[in-house]
Amino acid sequence: MNLHNLTPAKGSVKSKKRIGRGQGSGYGGTSTRGHKGAKSRSGYSKKVGFEGGQMPLQRRVPKFGFKNINRVEYKAVNLDIIQDLIDRKKVKEINVEVLRENGIISRNDLVKILGRGELKAKINVTAHKFSSSAKAGIEAQGGVCSEI
Repeated sequence: MNLHNLTPAKGSVKSKKRIGRGQGSGYGGTSTRGHKGAKSRSGYSKKVGFEGGQMPLQRRVPKFGFKNINRVEYKAVNLDIIQDLIDRKKVKEINVEVLRENGIISRNDLVKILGRGELKAKINVTAHKFSSSAKAGIEAQGGVCSEI
């Protein structure tokens, strides 16, 4: 094997068409774009969901219901989850940071404490919202509910 007979591996090099470089190249004239129509013209880009003039799926499917753009989503945390956290981690106070550190909520979640389960310990809870049953359950044990 010498330098003059080295060749790339079979299939590794594709032949590049040089489009629009005159009739002699075989790719002149319409430059492989065919005659007329949107795709033959410069600057053409198909819209997302375009189906060639057929009514697109996005517009064929019926729409219903109402999305309130002002809705505030809260992550629900029940009293039984708080009790489990107290038992496992021996926390003295429940707040957004403690819930985030223990993987119960994500970074930007708003928290609402709900009343499922039973609380056995006196604990101070700080959250964005409380249900009336959760507030009653926490205060029955001598804890304090404070909203952010």
